[in-house]
Amino acid sequence: MSEEKTVAASVAMLKVLENWGVDHLYGYPGGSFNSTMAALADEKDRLKYVQIRHEQVGAMAASADAKLTGKLGVAFGSAGPGATNLLTGLYDAREDHAPVLALVGQTGTGVMNSHFFQEFNEDPIFEDVSVYCRTVMTAKSLPHVVDQAIREAYQHRGVAVVIIPNDLGYEQIPDLPYGSHGPSDEKKTPKVQPNAAEIDEFLDMVKKAKRPVFHVGRGIQDGGDAIIALSKKLQIPIVMTGLAKGYIDESYEGNLGMSNRAAHKAADEIMASTDLLITIGADFPFADLIYQTHQFKFVQVDNNRVELGRHHNLDLGIWSDATAFVEAALAKATPVPERAFMQAAIADNKNWQDYMKRQEDDQTAPIKPAAIYKQINRIAEQDAIFSIDVGDNIINAFRHMHVSKKQKMVISALFASMGTGLPGALAAKLSYPDRQAIQVAGDGAFSMVMQDLITEKKYHLPIINVITSNTTLNFIKSEQDDVAMYHSGIHLADQNFAKIADGMGVEAVEVRDPADLAAAFDRAVEVTKAGRPFLIDVKISDERTLPVEELQLHQEGDHFVEGINPNYNANLELPQPKNVRDFLNSYGGEDLKTLPEFFESYGVKL
Repeated sequence: MSEEKTVAASVAMLKVLENWGVDHLYGYPGGSFNSTMAALADEKDRLKYVQIRHEQVGAMAASADAKLTGKLGVAFGSAGPGATNLLTGLYDAREDHAPVLALVGQTGTGVMNSHFFQEFNEDPIFEDVSVYCRTVMTAKSLPHVVDQAIREAYQHRGVAVVIIPNDLGYEQIPDLPYGSHGPSDEKKTPKVQPNAAEIDEFLDMVKKAKRPVFHVGRGIQDGGDAIIALSKKLQIPIVMTGLAKGYIDESYEGNLGMSNRAAHKAADEIMASTDLLITIGADFPFADLIYQTHQFKFVQVDNNRVELGRHHNLDLGIWSDATAFVEAALAKATPVPERAFMQAAIADNKNWQDYMKRQEDDQTAPIKPAAIYKQINRIAEQDAIFSIDVGDNIINAFRHMHVSKKQKMVISALFASMGTGLPGALAAKLSYPDRQAIQVAGDGAFSMVMQDLITEKKYHLPIINVITSNTTLNFIKSEQDDVAMYHSGIHLADQNFAKIADGMGVEAVEVRDPADLAAAFDRAVEVTKAGRPFLIDVKISDERTLPVEELQLHQEGDHFVEGINPNYNANLELPQPKNVRDFLNSYGGEDLKTLPEFFESYGVKL
């Protein structure tokens, strides 16, 4: 009888990852993870190990991989601080429903429970962030546990954690095909369909409404054209959540953009006036603010029954795939005559778009953020991938950046983790090496992860890094503007990010004059096309952008009146506006009109 062939348990585990189609993973070595590091050396021709400089970056990049591709992202950390450093990125994945596997080191079984160096009970630490968390107990079970973890991550669209005592990875186990992945796993999940009665009830509610509005989330996926067709047929304007950006053509006049703070003025105003809100495939974290301004009928369509009624009392809940619902409604609906409400919404949106265009064309110093996005739109390739960090850049990207269906955008949406811009760009370039990757981050966010600019250099990743620097945490500064307090903790020490990049061997340029922006972006394109990363450090204004969320609409008799939130400018740092007209003018909005003005022009009656 021949001797049984064996393999190190850690190698068998990595073969499971390969079996599932994983081709790269992120991490930083530690003594408690050496058995897996040894396996990574053995498997280097089949599985790329990307050495990041902080485990948080690795977890964030794995989360971005999953968001961009829908496939599993993988990151690891060693015992102790290597493990805890993963948590922020893992929570980002949890909140945005991204399938991620975290491999976590642990001290060897022989010294566990003895207060050994860097030893602690890791299970409860990861229990909250994960859909599946297990500590491996035997070498033979290691590949099986990882295989199960991957299934759980995919099934629940969340984080699976496997904690690996270091000695177990070295042990020899039978060399068998441990992975369970097969062709059946590639089947598309069947879409939940609406029934005829639900469509009829929905259409009846639309017929009775005077001011219906669609609020559409990323659940719409490939149904962007269908929701536009339904919008036209039923004369219902569209408001998007941020994660739906890129799914629905923003050049469509009835697409009003995003609501709340990172918003378009027309979207906020129309949402505040609706008498029937129809949310489709949207998990909106600000619902308790936006959905509570006034009473309206509420319809919610979602393929996850848990979401139904989560954010507002239901008048009609429909368990259905978003696109399947839209297509069924489109097939059964009869065209609605032109609504004055729809025409007023379109006019309001055009008025806002004209305002944004003027901002983008503004060449005055200091540089305005909108001018940067004009350049990004100009040089972005038709299948570019954008990674936008948390802060004012979310507001400006939502307003000014054009994202088409062929392009992709990745953000930290629900957890809003600062420092995700660079990791997202790493993921973009590693998952889609032939596509242009552009990250945009403020100086506060970039400072948290800028050590990993060297990772771009090390792995020859031609990423365009745009840093918007104004020595201020401007997103928080704007919040503090509206609280009766002094500005506190928001001022940052200035840094020359171009020189920092140069010290890492990354070519860079600093820009202070608006006239130099175009040349800087042209140089970025030239360098990245030659296969090298490039950084643009843009010194920008810290002026607050028009806070459309401060506009408030309320009904008086048979008409609406628009006012300003009484908490606006509570710290009196800005000139105090006397009225809405004064408020809009103070942000260069002399040509902006209020929604009641458009309602009057188009004869919208309440």
